[in-house]
Amino acid sequence: MTILSTIGLSLIGWLLLALAGIGCGYVLATMAVLSRFFAVDEGASPSDKAVTILKPLHGAEPRLADNLATFLRQDHEGPIQLLCGVQREDDPAIRVVEDLRRRCPDARIDLIVDSTPHGSNGKIANLINMERHVAHGIVVLSDSDMAVPPTYLAQLTAALDRPQAGVVTCLYRGRGDAGFWSKLAAANLSYQFLLNATFATAIGQMGDACMGSTIALRRETLHAIGGFAPFADILADDHALGKAVRAQGLDIVIPPMLLIHGSAETSFAALWRHELRWAATVRGLTPWPAYAGSLITFPFPLALIGAVFHPIAGIALAIVALVTRLAATAMVDSVAGASTASKWLLPARDFVSLAIFVASYAVRSVDWRGKRLTMEADGRIAAETELPRR
Repeated sequence: MTILSTIGLSLIGWLLLALAGIGCGYVLATMAVLSRFFAVDEGASPSDKAVTILKPLHGAEPRLADNLATFLRQDHEGPIQLLCGVQREDDPAIRVVEDLRRRCPDARIDLIVDSTPHGSNGKIANLINMERHVAHGIVVLSDSDMAVPPTYLAQLTAALDRPQAGVVTCLYRGRGDAGFWSKLAAANLSYQFLLNATFATAIGQMGDACMGSTIALRRETLHAIGGFAPFADILADDHALGKAVRAQGLDIVIPPMLLIHGSAETSFAALWRHELRWAATVRGLTPWPAYAGSLITFPFPLALIGAVFHPIAGIALAIVALVTRLAATAMVDSVAGASTASKWLLPARDFVSLAIFVASYAVRSVDWRGKRLTMEADGRIAAETELPRR
């Protein structure tokens, strides 16, 4: 090995350690922001507004009935329409909805079975088929794997009443619903995504971002942006919808309310596919310097890799990074009132996240609900092939 190559490797090592050190400071900053953001109690009172909750369904996910039921058990005085949609007559979610109707006989639970295709985005096609069945003036779109607190609708309607509010979206943590791999996936949501998203929200850097956890808006706002049809060929439909609402001169509001996302990954392959699709989507939406800069959110693996070149400094910094990350997970668990995953999973979780970050630069197509989707310009997608059902 030449002297120049030795110097080069040494500089790479110091660069990795510098990034890890910056990352430790960033994690401490996210902890402070998280604590302040969710310490706010907006004290919303029950509303009497009529609300339609849209639930595009695909298969019988773990705890699907329980998740849906949380949207009906609300401190809310107005009518609630739970509007569920599927695209196949043999979809197992149909039985779940029928069982929920028996459990909640006084609730209005409507089910739409419609296979009419619209573009490459299956979720949006489902929503387009459901749209004409919306009964009320406030429309809440939420992914099927979400669970919400009893104050959910009260806080949403209060946030939507703010001046210039066009759409309300919500932060969320993870919950593993299908064993080890789902807990590992949930740990990423609670201990990486939530910290980063709360920090971006607090400093005003969320931009046009809406989240599939919740997109609440008035029906007239939905009509003003053309309904769901304009997003039929867009992968990041939630982001595009938020951008369309902001183009109307309205704001995106994120109240201090934490929802739960139920992860259902049953294998490493399923986790990898899901998170790689998500990372590639974020990469496509984020300016490259900002996305590249998110490398600092992995201080522990960066420090350990740097230790290969500078063992003493690297190991010392890795210990600091691990302690910092563990403190951040404790903060998240305190805010959430529950632990997402065992702390011994955190080192492995961080290395998997770093690997997905690196791999996202090579992604040009993604697997989404049985389809291979090619990523095109401006966030648009095209369906390549129908994949075998799993």
